[in-house]
Formats: sequence, C-alpha cells, structure tokens
Amino acid sequence: MFDSMWVQIADAIVTSGRNYDTDKIRRAFDLAAVAHQNQKRKSGEPYLVHPVAVAIILIEFGMDADTIAAALLHDVVEDTAVTLEELTKQFGEEIARLVDGVTKLGRLPLSTKEEEQAENVRKMLLAMAQDVRVIIIKLADRLHNMRTIEFMSPQKQRDIALETMEVYTPIAHRLGIRTMKEELEDRAFRILDPVAYREIENSLDIQRSEREGFLEKIIKRIHDRMEEEHYDVYLAGRVKSIYGIYRKVFIQGRSFEEIYDIFAVRIIVDTVIECYNCLGVIHDMFRPIPNRFKDYISTPKANMYQSLHTTVIDKEGIPFEVQIRTWEMHQTAEYGIAAHWKYKAGIQGRDKLEERLAWVRQLLEAQQDSADVEDIVRTIKSDLAPEEVYVFTPKGDVKNLPTGSTVIDFAYSIHSAVGNRMVGAKVDGRIVPLDYVVRTGQIVEVITTNAQGHGPSRDWLKIVKTSEARNKIRAWFKKERKEENIAQGKEELDREFKRNYISLTDEQYQEFVDSIAKRQHFSSAEELYASIGYGGTLLSRIMPRIKDDYNKTYRTEAKAAEPQKPRKISTTSHDVVVEGIDNCLVKFARCCNPLPGDDIIGFVTRGYGVSIHKSDCVNVRNTMKDPAQQGRFIAAHWSDHVTETFKATVEITAEDREGLLARVSVHLANMRIAIYELNARTLKGGLVAITITLGAQGTDHLNRIIAEFRKLDGILSVERTNR
Repeated sequence: MFDSMWVQIADAIVTSGRNYDTDKIRRAFDLAAVAHQNQKRKSGEPYLVHPVAVAIILIEFGMDADTIAAALLHDVVEDTAVTLEELTKQFGEEIARLVDGVTKLGRLPLSTKEEEQAENVRKMLLAMAQDVRVIIIKLADRLHNMRTIEFMSPQKQRDIALETMEVYTPIAHRLGIRTMKEELEDRAFRILDPVAYREIENSLDIQRSEREGFLEKIIKRIHDRMEEEHYDVYLAGRVKSIYGIYRKVFIQGRSFEEIYDIFAVRIIVDTVIECYNCLGVIHDMFRPIPNRFKDYISTPKANMYQSLHTTVIDKEGIPFEVQIRTWEMHQTAEYGIAAHWKYKAGIQGRDKLEERLAWVRQLLEAQQDSADVEDIVRTIKSDLAPEEVYVFTPKGDVKNLPTGSTVIDFAYSIHSAVGNRMVGAKVDGRIVPLDYVVRTGQIVEVITTNAQGHGPSRDWLKIVKTSEARNKIRAWFKKERKEENIAQGKEELDREFKRNYISLTDEQYQEFVDSIAKRQHFSSAEELYASIGYGGTLLSRIMPRIKDDYNKTYRTEAKAAEPQKPRKISTTSHDVVVEGIDNCLVKFARCCNPLPGDDIIGFVTRGYGVSIHKSDCVNVRNTMKDPAQQGRFIAAHWSDHVTETFKATVEITAEDREGLLARVSVHLANMRIAIYELNARTLKGGLVAITITLGAQGTDHLNRIIAEFRKLDGILSVERTNR
C-alpha cells in the first residue's frame, strides 16, 4: 500500500513538469511511512494517507522540494517518537524549521481552548515571518482535513469549520491564494450552515445549464470581436463560490437575481496596455452598469490582487461580470504568494516577496506588548477580513482598511503620531464625527493639534476597528499615562474583586495580586495594574481563573468574610441560586436553553430581572467583549434540589422511512417524556431531519434520552441544539 502512495507522489511530480530532488522527497516519505506505520486516521485509513495528500496538494501548487519533504514529515514530531533533532540531522535545519513551524503546541499548559488556538496561531505566524512556506504547508494540511472531515464527530466538525473560517481563510485571502481560500470557505460553510449551503447549491443547479449556455455564447462573441481587433486573448468562464454568493444573499440582503457576478468571463492578455484596450472593446460591445467598474490594476488589493472588473448587460438584458488581467496578474490571483515558486515570473524578486509579507511582521509587532494571547485571533478576524475599503489621503495616497473602519483607524494607518494628535476629521471636505465609518473612494483629511499633552481618548478603544489603531492607542497610554494606568487598573481590579466577593486582608491581597501578576507574565503588581489600565489585559478574560484560584487558596477565610451569602431567588421552583440577590424575577434564556447540569451565569436585564444563560452561550461571549456590559453579569448556579422540567431541543438525522415520526413519538411516550414541539424536513440522499422540543430534568436526563434515540433503527445522529 505504501508503494502505491509513493506512486501517487511520483505521478504528481511528473505531471507538474518541474525538476524536483526526488531523492530527498523519497527519504522523507520513507521516514514518514515508518513513523506512522501503526497509526490510523478516523476513517480507518493508514495515517500516511494524510501527509501524502498534503504533499500532492503542494506539488500541484508548484512548491519546492524542501516544502514537499516538510509536508510529508509535518506530523512526525507531534505524533510519533521522531524528534526535531533527528530531522535536523537527516534533512538539515531548513526542513526541520518548516516542520517545527507547522507543529502545534499540544503540550503547552494553557487554560482554555481559545488560548491554545491563539498560541498555535501566534507560533505559526512567527515561523511564517521567517519562512512563508510554513503557512502554505499549514493551509494544505487544513485543506485535506476539511476534505475528509466527515469522519469527525458533528461537534468536532463544527469546531474545525469555525476555526477554518475565522483563522485560515482570512490568511489564505491575504496571501492571495484564491483556490485554497474558496474551497476552505465552501467546505467550512457547508458544515456551519448546511441549510443555506443546500439552498444556494440548489439554486445554482437549477440555473446552471441556462447560465452556462449563455456564458458559452458570450465567450464566443467576445472571442470573435477580439480577433477582429487583432488581440491575442485567452477566455474562460468563472463560477462564483457558494460562500461568496452567501455573503451577498444572506449577509448583504440581496436576492439571487441581484447578484451580477455569479458567472463571469475572464480575459487574460499579455500586457497592461492590452487590459485597458480590451476594456474599451467590452464597453463598446455591451452596456456597462454604472458604479460597477473597479480598477484593481492601478489600485491593487492588500493581497496584491490585480485585475479590471466591469459588469455589463448584453442585448437580452442579462448582466454579467468581465475580469481582465495579464498572465502574471492571473498567476498571482490564483496562487497568490505561492506563485513565487510555481512561476518564475509570478512574483518578481525577493523584494516583492518581502513586501507581501510585511503585514505578518506588522501584525506580530502590534501584538508583542499584549498580555491577552487571544488578541492574535481577533486581529486575524478583523484586519485580514476579505472585505476592504480603499480610502484616499488629500495627496492622493491610497490606504486599505477593513470594512467598518473609522476615521480614527485611517489616522493611525498614516502614522501613530497623526492618530495621537487627532482632534477631528473631514471626509470629502465635510467635518464628520470621530466614529464615522469610511467608504471606498472617499478623501479623508485628519485634523490634528500641536498642543502639549494632547493624546487619544480611552473611549477610542471602543470605536476603532483595526488592531493597529487599538494597539497604538494602548501604546500611547502605556508610555504617557503610566501612573494613571496603574491607578485605573487597580480600581478596576478592586471593583471586580468586590463584584465576585473576593475578600482579603491587606497582606493576603498583596500576595494574591502578586501571584496573578506572575501568572500573567508581569514582573510586578504595578505592571499588571498598568496593563489593565491601558487595556492590554482584559479582566473579563482572566477573572474566571482568578476566582478559581481564590476559592482554592482562601476558601475558608472567604466564607467567613463574605458580606452576603448566596440566596435563592423567589421563583416557584427555587431551582436557581443567584449570588447576592433576593426576590427578583428570573427567566431562562431561549438563545441557549440552559439545563440543570450546565454551567450557568446570570445577566441583569433592564426591567425583566435576571436572565439565566449557559456560560458558553455565544451571546454571553459576545456581550462580555463590551466593557460597558461586563458589570451586568452575576454568578449563578443550580440548586441542589431541582424540581422543574425544562425545555430542551434535539435534532435527529435519520433515514426517511415510513412511520418514522410515529416510532419516535411512541418512543418518547414510553419514556414518559413531554413533547412541546415536533418538526420534520426532508434532506438530500433519502434522509430526514426531525427537530423535537421536549421536557428534560437536566443534562444527565437529556443524555439518557439521546442515548435511547440512538438505539432506534435508522437513526444516524442525535444532537442537542440551542433552538
């Protein structure tokens, strides 16, 4: 079997038409085969299938022999007894460094999954700053994992898909690797929102023959006209990705018919002058739609994408997009930074490569002073987002900013000194407020002052969109307002201690705060206070760990010192205990439907009492990001004697058999389970999805119900949902 895998690699090398050091690649293959020989994937296949598939993807992208070898070896250090020192001895420092950059930090003692993800990404970017091939291997690794993700559990699939969408597709976009980006997006989207995915897929299938027939006719018309004009052009059709359509239909609120670029004609020529000449021919042949022309040749995107885009209407009134670019632009558009290896002329010279990687170093420099390790992931989500705006300075320079950026973000993109001295802004000659969101094509003028001591406001941290602006504001406060930061940070920490009933003597207080500072990698309590004060450390992130440490270390003293014991609220069941509140209205949040056994937290609503949520509810996580809302959360837990029955929702995927609903209903009746709602819908492939809202006494009870369902013949999966 291993021999057949090597044949696949050898065939891919021959097909690529490139000269590879096959001896080096074969040695890497042999080592991987021995190291992984007793390991299996979730699918039951030999583990070696995965590194071989990653290597073949990279051969198709034209990567060099060292990258291919590193791809074959990328899991041996993490998952087998092979050490980095052995790799260095056998293959040299370069391949060992690539493998180390891809290797995850599985053995790092991090307290949360988010922190682990953030540290993995940080390490990956650090390695990437030294050698971009690290991230290209990692993207190929993630691509193959997404292609085989159906063998993972449903929850694991959703976790991996979400990480793919939030971390890896923005990086692939920023590196300009369109083919990887679009496949990763579509595969992640299919898992995260299968209903919307199928809806768009069905719409495309229905119109495919009609649209492709139209496209063939248009391509022939353009080809004939270009021949008349004596232009040597290459023509091809392009279908928009399913996730790209989703962004416009579901996020921007357009109808399917309002998307003009689902299908596009791509024209590839030899020179930039021919691009503009062909544009003139296209506008002569078809009527252009106003405000639908984009010149990415004179103003490239941040990932160096270049092309002319225009949307036109033919004589039958059908709109379509035309993209015009040179071969070099096309290579960069398809393969991004990987074109540096795939095509000799793809990226001209080392300086161009360094320019395209400048954003990695800027991102890491912006994060180096942050004590919040998860900032790195939030930065990727915001700063590397696919949607960007292009804004002009009064001198005509162009600044690329993420969609949603404000005039403050614009000021800091020019220089930190401009942002720090900013007092106002004009957009197209009109004075605007500081939270004004800029749009493509606008001319922004920053109004500054030379007054001594002037600086940014702390409120700006809530306004800005980019991490660049946020970190420059924090850096200013860190440098210029140290004493103020210390005072404010101590005040915020004391307020959180009081809210969480952390009561300590003066001696205990200093000892406890010193231990917190040490754990957060600060040399003193003052540094911790200062970081909290200027926003480098978010208390909402570290308070759960602080409270756990307090309970473990000072629990006996704390009980004696608590100013107010937790008391049950006045509900008919007395099922929930809210700390420090008596006789208040309580309701259970419908967004997450908490059950006894779930970790819960209370949120003090305005006029509706306390809303009880699961601690990991997405609405809780999002609201906690707003400092103004953090004080409204309050500790809560389930009573020792829960008496009520709570609503819970499960979703069953099963084979669509006659009498299935009756069998499910009878099964629930036999278990004496109340049914509040039951819905069924058909899926592709002879399957059906049944959503049931039922009564459960807690998570243990619900798990028993789910286990009983899974025993029924024809049931494929049963999962709890938050509906």
